[in-house]
Amino acid sequence: MKLALVVSTSDAAFDALAFKGDLKKGVMMAKQIGYDAVEIAIRDPKVVDVKELKELLDELRMPVAAVATGQAYLADGLSITAQDVSVRNRAMERLKSHIDFASVFKAKVIIGLVRGKSEKRALDEVLELFVESLKKLADYAKEKHVELVIEPLNRYETDFINTVQEAKSVLESLKRDNVGILADTFHMNIEEANIEESITKCGRWIKHFHVADSNRWAPGAGHLNFVSILKALHDTSYDGFVSVECLPLPGGSEESARLAFKTLQSVLKEF
Repeated sequence: MKLALVVSTSDAAFDALAFKGDLKKGVMMAKQIGYDAVEIAIRDPKVVDVKELKELLDELRMPVAAVATGQAYLADGLSITAQDVSVRNRAMERLKSHIDFASVFKAKVIIGLVRGKSEKRALDEVLELFVESLKKLADYAKEKHVELVIEPLNRYETDFINTVQEAKSVLESLKRDNVGILADTFHMNIEEANIEESITKCGRWIKHFHVADSNRWAPGAGHLNFVSILKALHDTSYDGFVSVECLPLPGGSEESARLAFKTLQSVLKEF
């Protein structure tokens, strides 16, 4: 397992980012601290100079672990399950541009907040719409050699697909081999009865992993047991990235990123 840090463009509407601002500075900070890769949260890939970014990442030998898409929902209100078909269509086009962007860096694309909420509709109806949209995105992504990962989110952020088991059930009905699960310790701490057991049961479906502590601060600043959590993940033969997505706490972006790296590096040395 290798460590990644989530960085973002300056127009981020999402607070749970260890580094939010100039993308280049974030990448260089991650490299300087010792992270193996970055995860990039992007509202709209069309406003990013892909050529310049790739040159920087190639120069620093920093791969992109994944591309986060939630800002399309938070900043622009785009959702692939929106009641308004025009909003759904715009969301699908935006996510295709995320897939195009990810293909340049051989990165995964995260389907988290951009799935939206039920908006007082029956959950079966919303899930059917979600699966229908995701099948189209998965087929498009496969042409680009890109994997998608569904992120279960806690109940305070969305009202469907809150647990890894629920995400697994969606994947079983989806039947697309380029779609997996992104498990996140912050959301799991709220929704899972036992984080380690949930990882064990759904391990083969987990293709990406987010870490933040119980308070969404950097790992090491709360009460989660990252030794047992990452041991459970390791025992599933997971060999992907462990990606830090936390509030810039304690102490700001750099201090929190350093604490997370120190905490996680110490744990991973045990395996």
